[in-house]
Amino acid sequence: MSQIQEQIQRHIDTLVGAGAETGVQVAVYQDGALIVDAVASSADPATGRPVTSGTPIFSFSTGKSVAATLAHLLVARGFLDYDSPVTDLWPEFGVQGKATATLRHVLTHTVGLPAMPREITPAELPDWARVCEALAAAEPRWRPGTATGYHSYTFGYLVGELARRATGRPMRELLREWITAPLGIEGHLYFAAPMESLPGLARLEQQARQWPADPDDGDAILAPWESRPSADFGNNSEILRADIPSVGIATARGLAAMYNAVLQGKLVDPARLADLSALAFEGTDQVFGTPARMALGFPIGRIGAPAEENSVAFGWPGGGGSYAYADPVRGVAFALTKTRLVPNFDTALSVTAILADYLAGTR
Repeated sequence: MSQIQEQIQRHIDTLVGAGAETGVQVAVYQDGALIVDAVASSADPATGRPVTSGTPIFSFSTGKSVAATLAHLLVARGFLDYDSPVTDLWPEFGVQGKATATLRHVLTHTVGLPAMPREITPAELPDWARVCEALAAAEPRWRPGTATGYHSYTFGYLVGELARRATGRPMRELLREWITAPLGIEGHLYFAAPMESLPGLARLEQQARQWPADPDDGDAILAPWESRPSADFGNNSEILRADIPSVGIATARGLAAMYNAVLQGKLVDPARLADLSALAFEGTDQVFGTPARMALGFPIGRIGAPAEENSVAFGWPGGGGSYAYADPVRGVAFALTKTRLVPNFDTALSVTAILADYLAGTR
C-alpha cells in the first residue's frame, strides 16, 4: 500500500469511526496512474451492505463535471461551436431576450436562467420535453453573457437539449458511448441509471443537524429544492432513472478516471486542455453573491486551496459534500463521493489537504 493510499484510507476510516461519515469513496490519479482508491463503511446503513469502489452514489452537482466534459466533446467532434447561437439548433429558445445566448454562455452560467421556471418541480424533472419547453419560454434574469449565476438544475437541460438537437441522442447515451465505454468505466457514471442497476446504488442519508435557513428577505433566486440536496430526492427511483444531466450518479473512481482521461488527452485533444481551465468569465455570482471565476463548463480553482495554487485547477463540488476536480499543473485527477449529505465540504477539504501535502513532499 502506498503512502498516500494509506494516509487517505486511515483518514476516512477515522471519520467513519467518529460518526462524521458513513459511506465514502476517494480516488486519485497522478500522471495517468491510479494512486488512491480508498473506500470506507457501508453503502446502505440499513442493511450493512459495504461500499466498494464500484458502488455508484448519487452525487448531485458533481455530475456537472460529466455534462461539461460532454459539451467539450460535442465541440471537438464538430457538432457544436462555443460561440454559435443556441437558436441555431433551438429556435424557440430565442424569445424573451435570449436570442444572443450561445454555448459559451451556457458553459459559463451566464445565460440568465439560474432557476427553473416555477411550474417545474422535482416531479417534472423526468419530463425532458416539458422542462425544455419551459426553459425556452422563460425570461432571463439578465441579458445573456452580462452576468453569471449558478444554474443549478437548468445547466444540464441547456447542454443536453443542444446535444440532443445536434446529435439526435440523449445525454445518457452520449455518456455511455463517448466516455464510459471507451474508458472501460461502464457502471461508474450515469445519467439515468438502468433499472437493473438500482439495487446496487448507495443509499443517501441526511445529516440530522439543521441546514442553513433560506434567506428571510424572500429574494432567494433558487427554489429550496434547487439549492438544498435531499436524501429523499437522491434515493427516489424516478429521479435516479431520469436523464437529469445537472446531477449525476457516480463512483469516485469513475469521476477521477474521466478527469484523468481529459488530462491525458484521451478525451480532449491536449491542445484544447488549456481551454478547459482558462478564465472565460469573472464576476459576482448572482445567486450566491460570492466571487465567481468560470472556465468553459467549470469553476476555476480547487476549493480550500490558496489562490496561487488555483490558476488552472477545474472541477465541480456537489451538494452534500462530494467533489471532483482536475489539476493540469500537477497532473492530478481527484474525486470524493459520499453517502451522508452535510451542509459543508469539510471531508473533501480535509482529504484534499492530505493530498496537497503529499504532492508538495514529492516535488
